[in-house]
Amino acid sequence: MEKDILKILLSEEQIQKKICELGKQISREYKDKNPIMICILRGAVFFLTDLLKNITEPLEIDFFSLSSYGTSTKSSGIVKIRKDIDTDILNRHVIIVEDIVDSGLTLKYIYDYLEKHNPASVKICVLLDKPKAHEIDIKIDFLGFEIGNDFVVGYGLDYSEKYRNLSYIGILKEEIYS
Repeated sequence: MEKDILKILLSEEQIQKKICELGKQISREYKDKNPIMICILRGAVFFLTDLLKNITEPLEIDFFSLSSYGTSTKSSGIVKIRKDIDTDILNRHVIIVEDIVDSGLTLKYIYDYLEKHNPASVKICVLLDKPKAHEIDIKIDFLGFEIGNDFVVGYGLDYSEKYRNLSYIGILKEEIYS
């Protein structure tokens, strides 16, 4: 896998430092609120796991799985729900935990879908944001890093289900996916 990486964009240490900061921020904001963190599978599971270790307030977790990429490097724009949440979020504080925002279309779909269940609030926590790739405006409440438009893998992010288990985030060589 290492030979397929053009360069390391974010080291494991950089990622963990930022996650610690995000955990402290979420702990302060959700003191005594018992939020539900909804992890978008599969990519965000690494992020969620480490984020949970840095949050000091009680909370619940649930998982939401959908697809809009297939084996492509770009979203198809068609979102398919593969696994819905199991928790009733009526009048609950919800935090969507996502690995990366490209176009913003998938995250907007998730946000709107959850809003229909009448939660007390919905906020978005994202490890990586590609603002130049946005096709719509999306408000990110808790942000790890802004990055360029490179195709990145590692730390849960994949290409065709590979590279998720890298401990860092790297730029994938273009010849691998073109």
